[in-house]
Amino acid sequence: MSDKQLWKGRRPTRSVRAGSLIIGGTAPVSVQSMTNTDTSDFKATAEQTKALAEAGCDAVRIAVPDKHCVGIFEYIRQEGITVPLIADIHFDYRLAIESVRHGADKVRVNPGNLGGLERLFAVADVCAERNVPIRIGVNSGSIQKSLLEKYGSPTAEALAESALEYVRALEREGFYDIVVSVKSSDVMTMVEASRIVAENCECPIHIGVTEAGTPQRGTIKNAVGIGALLCLGIGDTIRVSLSSDPLLEVKAGRYILDACGLSSSGIDLISCPTCGRTKINLFDILSELENRLDEIDTKGKRIKVAVMGCAVNGPGEARSADVGIAGGNGDAVIFRHGEIIGRVTNSEAAEALIREIYNIINED
Repeated sequence: MSDKQLWKGRRPTRSVRAGSLIIGGTAPVSVQSMTNTDTSDFKATAEQTKALAEAGCDAVRIAVPDKHCVGIFEYIRQEGITVPLIADIHFDYRLAIESVRHGADKVRVNPGNLGGLERLFAVADVCAERNVPIRIGVNSGSIQKSLLEKYGSPTAEALAESALEYVRALEREGFYDIVVSVKSSDVMTMVEASRIVAENCECPIHIGVTEAGTPQRGTIKNAVGIGALLCLGIGDTIRVSLSSDPLLEVKAGRYILDACGLSSSGIDLISCPTCGRTKINLFDILSELENRLDEIDTKGKRIKVAVMGCAVNGPGEARSADVGIAGGNGDAVIFRHGEIIGRVTNSEAAEALIREIYNIINED
């Protein structure tokens, strides 16, 4: 595959620390999201931040549109919420500085709209004093005019070169706690720009498709873009941007990591697409399981669970599953690693499967 050959394993990067979260290096790929409350409503923003953390979000980004909002970071900490907090800054570099002083664990800036490198350096000086990393977040709307003239449009090359210029400028000033992102609403542009950045710097990379759209379309766009990069070994932290409840972003992000084999614990649920041989109400069973499996603490174990409609697909085709059920004429079989261990009525299938999952969790 020439110069685009797949990496073997994760791309090596420097690591940075944002509060309790390590990004890059050998740390697991983390999942981020962003509050969509009015930041000036501290109570609502704190409540949503807490909900995101409880849903498995590793870091929460919060927009800081004006000076009245910088106190949100202290307020959230006073509420006992410990998830790392990221200040999202546009236009006014002073808001970045004040956010750090008020407790932000990380700052995301778009240098193209800050008003010059000196303002970026001023932010970096305060971040360096408090060991706070900066994410250089470049998108197609903030590329330097010179690069737009060079490339003719916001191409992947223009995005990557823009981000790398800012990274190198900070590094010349002695600041290295940098995360970089090059986002586009076009999947292929984002993937190629991120690949170029990965080949030309050692910074951890934040990946995701920006302005991806509705939950259905946006999840697919992000799964394709984020998944492609993760399979190349590129990506240290992700955000699935959706025009929806940010809790859906966290769930989608976790599912993408699962699909790429980057989750060391939790439950991987597989099921057949159903056909004329299906002997069980698969959809009702899956609906019940979807609502319950995310709440199960697997105690660090990774458990593959299969729900199959007939004896053709299970237990034979689902032999790799730790546990599963397969529908039959009036009853369902329960199997572990392809071996049948019991039978239950179809109506009892979901509950029996959950009991067996807990048996696996509690095994030594």
